[in-house]
Amino acid sequence: MSLNLILPPDGVQALTSTWPDEPRVYQRRPGDLEQAITAAMLREHIETGCIPADEIAVIKAPNPSLNGKSFQDGHGRTAAARLLKLYDQGHTIRIGNLQRVIPAMARASRAIQQETGYSNYIHAFLTPPGSQGLRWHWDQQMAVIAQFEGVKRWHLWRPPVEAPMREYNESWRVWKDTYVKDWEAAGPDIEIDLQEGQSLLLPRGWVHNMFVTATDQGSAHLTCAIRERTPLWLAEQLTAAAIDDPGFRRILLPAEVTGPGLAVQIGETRDALVKHLTSLDPEAIATSVREAALTELDYTT
Repeated sequence: MSLNLILPPDGVQALTSTWPDEPRVYQRRPGDLEQAITAAMLREHIETGCIPADEIAVIKAPNPSLNGKSFQDGHGRTAAARLLKLYDQGHTIRIGNLQRVIPAMARASRAIQQETGYSNYIHAFLTPPGSQGLRWHWDQQMAVIAQFEGVKRWHLWRPPVEAPMREYNESWRVWKDTYVKDWEAAGPDIEIDLQEGQSLLLPRGWVHNMFVTATDQGSAHLTCAIRERTPLWLAEQLTAAAIDDPGFRRILLPAEVTGPGLAVQIGETRDALVKHLTSLDPEAIATSVREAALTELDYTT
């Protein structure tokens, strides 16, 4: 179980060989994904309250996500009846991190990391007929959108920022009030009605606004967000070994941090770091860096 679960062979080939920077739609092989997960299975998890409350978000455009207490009981657990009522009222239910709560998704997530060296997470979105959950935004990583029930319309615009990553160039951090007005006036660069059985490759930075137009059927899809490794990640791996040098572990006195000599300390540390990096043998460290790529689940700055 791997990328082949959410993409056909030509989609897997495109992702692993070229890493597309434009959206692409693929027709999946029938039945592959459905052997691991279905909309009915997700609804059963919702109806039984088996999804941890802290992995659930409930959204109905144009409003922000609801407070978690609106679908929890008095003990912080998922209240299934409340959640179902909110869905009936037009709210999208996002079940986060399926790789933490459904064994088949955990296996898929681990296999994808073994294939790519990239950590990832898998969310599910269930949107009622004629409704919308999330609105305009862009993400920090490649996403594979696997539609497995109904149809969802995706309006896509080219990235307004360059190479967003982690907290850098996150949409809500650099948002401009004119964005939506300009996008609506120009119309989408790409419009896709993602059909059941199709998958969409959505590269990082692409603006998306998605909704269900049908009034007689809802939509269910998985989003597999794949966190690309970057040269910055490699640099962090290289600098991490500096902790073995006692010189990097010594205490900086308060006066060295807050006083006028800070620039000197920075210069000395920079020089020591350069010395550390030039002493590294790339071949010798490659094994540990590769192991980190295959096992690190999350990264933060």
